[in-house]
Amino acid sequence: MDENHPDGFLKHPRAPIGKRDPRERIGDYREIYAPSWREEHLREQGERCMDCGVPACMGGCPIGNLIPDWNDLVHRGRWREALDRLHATNNFPEFTGYTCPAPCEPACTLAYNADAVAIKSLERAIVDRGWEQGWIRPEPPARRTGKQVAVVGSGPAGLACAQQLNRAGHAVTVFERDEALGGLMTLGIPDFKFAKSQVERRLEQLRGEGIAFRTGVEVGRDLTLTELRGRFDAVCLATGAQAHRDVQVPGRELAGIHFGMTYLTAENRRQAGREGAMIDARDKRVVVLGGGDTGADCVATAHRQGAADVAQISVRDQPPLSRPADNPWPWQPRTFEQTYALEEGGRALYALDVTAFVDENGDGAVDALSAERVRWTLDEQGRRVDKTVLEADIRLPAELVLIAIGFAGTEGQRLGEQGVVLSQRGLLAADATMMTELDGVFATGDARRGASLVVWAIGEGRDAARHIDRYLMGDSRLPPSLETLTPPTDDER
Repeated sequence: MDENHPDGFLKHPRAPIGKRDPRERIGDYREIYAPSWREEHLREQGERCMDCGVPACMGGCPIGNLIPDWNDLVHRGRWREALDRLHATNNFPEFTGYTCPAPCEPACTLAYNADAVAIKSLERAIVDRGWEQGWIRPEPPARRTGKQVAVVGSGPAGLACAQQLNRAGHAVTVFERDEALGGLMTLGIPDFKFAKSQVERRLEQLRGEGIAFRTGVEVGRDLTLTELRGRFDAVCLATGAQAHRDVQVPGRELAGIHFGMTYLTAENRRQAGREGAMIDARDKRVVVLGGGDTGADCVATAHRQGAADVAQISVRDQPPLSRPADNPWPWQPRTFEQTYALEEGGRALYALDVTAFVDENGDGAVDALSAERVRWTLDEQGRRVDKTVLEADIRLPAELVLIAIGFAGTEGQRLGEQGVVLSQRGLLAADATMMTELDGVFATGDARRGASLVVWAIGEGRDAARHIDRYLMGDSRLPPSLETLTPPTDDER
């Protein structure tokens, strides 16, 4: 690098690429983020990076992105090199640059007592520029190995694994049970949070590199794992972890109560012009159970569908405005932050535990829910072990209830019947090389580690590809993931 710029943060305040005005964006399904940015603005933001001797931002990133490198390169206007650094650890940086909660930012050294570098905005800007300039193109391998690999699941983990294996020279076929590719990037995350055109252009790149895709094929039902193993030299299971956590209280059987991801998937299909039953919030009083990202996406979708009222319930207390003493930098802050969805309207209600769903008029549909205001006793790991009821018999009107309290594991029962061992957490059990009990069958992503962030899934896919390449060839030139000890997050109640 050229000269350092340790005082850039003194010259320029933090200024991320912003979002569109909530009053404007609530009326459409276009991305909530500002559609454009100025080069000089981002170069200034890159200059704020101190290029720390020990870059804690990299420790905060689950895959160890080379953040100081590409911050500096953006500052110097060397965008193409910045893109190369970004792709060195992340196959799909727009997936993370637009949707990741950016745990790297609170780990930034500046965040100790000032405003962190706008790392997420810089990442987004680099990949935006890469697409605009035509720098992102198919990179097919120069030679083929003669080995064939099946990847089951086309979410971020499956796609990253497929791209890495294909670039190592193996012939890769991706099997997807749904009609669309991309996993939850396509069917789970709303259009206004991540435009599906961004998924499609990556898929076009992968097709150009020689990867084959088969949709509408559920392995374990339409095609057995035994058949797949007979046709391919290795199999990677990247099936996700979409077994929903449920709320088992009286009235759960009433009409009008749906899982949040079912609701989001139905709306994504409708936005894509595909047929399917819509779950409509128009003119309804909506209650979303769950304070995580899925819950926020449900709130924002209900706004756009024209809900009469939206309330989001969390069983936890409202986080404090400042860090508690046991939550120092550089750990992820357990502090309150307004979500993009609640910026657009609705109410957030905390420390409420649902006790029943209520049919007030006898028509078999939910009209309200009952809840208690509670205070929890936590164990040493921060898990809820006991509650004190502070207020009982709280009644909330609710004509549509969306349950978004996280996921209990993978939907891998059919795979379990065909020899894949499931862990106590309902995930695909695998050893240190990510291989399951079945020789040549690997597991990766949420299916192996549990529901988590997109950035974790990409790193998992890259690691699985390296292990599979070594299994097939005895060694691998694929780079290892720079996985850190940053714990995954979960969409819990």
